[in-house]
Amino acid sequence: MINDEIRVKEVRLVGAEGEQIGITPTREALQMAIDLNMDLVNVAPQAKPPVCRIMDYGKFRYEQQKKEKEARKNQKIVDLKEVWFRANIEEHDYQTKLRNVVKFLKDGDKVKCSVRFRGREITHASIGQKILDRVKVEVEELCTIERQPKLEGRSMIMILAPKN
Repeated sequence: MINDEIRVKEVRLVGAEGEQIGITPTREALQMAIDLNMDLVNVAPQAKPPVCRIMDYGKFRYEQQKKEKEARKNQKIVDLKEVWFRANIEEHDYQTKLRNVVKFLKDGDKVKCSVRFRGREITHASIGQKILDRVKVEVEELCTIERQPKLEGRSMIMILAPKN
């Protein structure tokens, strides 16, 4: 809330330079802000009495938007990439998929490694466990295991997160 939107009798006032002015009636505080050609901004409405500050509100909003934009620009969005293996995968196919896992981890993305079982392959879930354990051993220096291999329905799933 700023200026005329503040509807309390008195406020704890903080000056334009950050100095404590004290508890003053809202009308006086608003007049002081107008005299300085600034705004009276309620910075802590839940306090007793509410804390108001004399500041240039337009400049304050501009600075806040600039900080938020800078923070958004610097953040890294972590994607979850998925690599499917089969229970009876050949060596070359395995190496290709392993290269993809390594590439995703180096790019800073999480990787969900899945072994999908078809038909009666599900009775040999230990084969899928061996494949995921092999992946885990080969990429252990690049990542941390966020979720150990676990059978869910007809798939065995393991999630890897990149090390910082």
